[in-house]
Amino acid sequence: MPKVRVRFAPSPTGFLHIGGLRTALYDYLFARNQGGELILRIEDTDQNRKVEGAVENLIESFHKLGIDFDEGPLIGGEKGPYVQSQRLETYHKYANELIDKGFAYPCFCTSETLDQMRKELQEQKLFPKYDRRCLKLSPEEVQSRIQSGKPYVLRLKMPDERTFVIEDEIRGRVEIDTHQLDDQVIIKSDGFPTYHLAAVVDDHLMEITHIIRGEEWLSSTPKHIYLYECFGWSAPKWVHLPLILNPDRSKLSKRMNDVSVESYLQRGYLKEALLNFVALLGWHGADDRELYSLEELCREFSLDRVNKAGAVFDLTKLDWMNGQYIRNLPLEQIAEQCKEYFDKAGIDISDYDKYLRVINTARNYITVLPEIVAQSEVYYKKIKLQGKELEEVREGSAKQVFAWFVRQLEELNEFDKDRLGELVGRGMTELGIKGKQYYHPLRLALIGQGSGPDIPTLIDILGIQETLSRFRTALEL
Repeated sequence: MPKVRVRFAPSPTGFLHIGGLRTALYDYLFARNQGGELILRIEDTDQNRKVEGAVENLIESFHKLGIDFDEGPLIGGEKGPYVQSQRLETYHKYANELIDKGFAYPCFCTSETLDQMRKELQEQKLFPKYDRRCLKLSPEEVQSRIQSGKPYVLRLKMPDERTFVIEDEIRGRVEIDTHQLDDQVIIKSDGFPTYHLAAVVDDHLMEITHIIRGEEWLSSTPKHIYLYECFGWSAPKWVHLPLILNPDRSKLSKRMNDVSVESYLQRGYLKEALLNFVALLGWHGADDRELYSLEELCREFSLDRVNKAGAVFDLTKLDWMNGQYIRNLPLEQIAEQCKEYFDKAGIDISDYDKYLRVINTARNYITVLPEIVAQSEVYYKKIKLQGKELEEVREGSAKQVFAWFVRQLEELNEFDKDRLGELVGRGMTELGIKGKQYYHPLRLALIGQGSGPDIPTLIDILGIQETLSRFRTALEL
């Protein structure tokens, strides 16, 4: 068996989107699982759609996600160059071979001619494909038009009566008739190849063994199979992934949805959660669990567990998963990633031990990282009570609670959470105040709200002196 080689081949038309990430991730997981190699190839033959800086953004996004390639732009490799616009001479060589073998021909039809042709075919209720009028030109007429400088494209002459059989690794046997296949353009009038020729030539020369791509490419696969046959090459294995759908089962579109990977990272979704979530958009493990590290995904991944049916992009599930990772990844890692939000809010986190205690508590209440400030600022800013909360801390039983804690804490030289827990329990017994009447005013005095972490945790975060200060302030009210 040849060594597994797969490629991710995006067009540089903008940011990496969720669908592209899913394809690249499956490429990566399959390559790592099989001990194979992953190639990044930039397919920029459509120069009109090229976006400046898109390649750099793409590579940077993968770097942030922790997905590395074995060959590609900036990395190098023996099969380069890995940018298609740098391989034009190669494509023309193979296009000329197709012409010499009679598999391709020049087409001089203008866009207006083609539009009229399609209109007439549609009126006749026929499949709107090219009618091959330029195939009927004599060699002399073809040469004359080329020499006169008339613009032309090269078309692949598809067989007329044939059923192509695709043995897909996910979908099994798929059959497509040629009566719905056009004579595809393979070289455009600007001299650049179309995707169909460039991808087939590159995949062969780069020794790609498995083509992993979205199911929207399934209908084009007969053209690619036929090109392999025309060149006398062995085709790779075909792997067409299911569509990614909105909750209403419509197709997830980068034109209609915020599907930029960079956007999700900027909004505070962790790379670990995003990769885990995207991996499950069409694939499931043997034990059907939800949470996987990237290393576990590499070990578990197999193509036979990729579904045929479309996968729903459920933002609620992503939120849940992100919350799980925020709570369970190492504390120091989450604390480091949260620093920028505290800096933007102007909160002094120079007391690192306190900062870690704050993060360890606040992360239990958030879904995305930017929410951490709203859950943490009560430990750094002065409490301002008003309205109903102010009236509640002025009640007689509340004053008793505050005064008791001030006396106890003034005498407490050393403390830990266990000792604080005993203190809170003893206060309830000695004061004879229970439940909400006891805990509610304590939280109001300490963090300005009636719900939140347990009292020992609050005192542990604030420290004895700040806790005393807040209780004394509440007493003065």
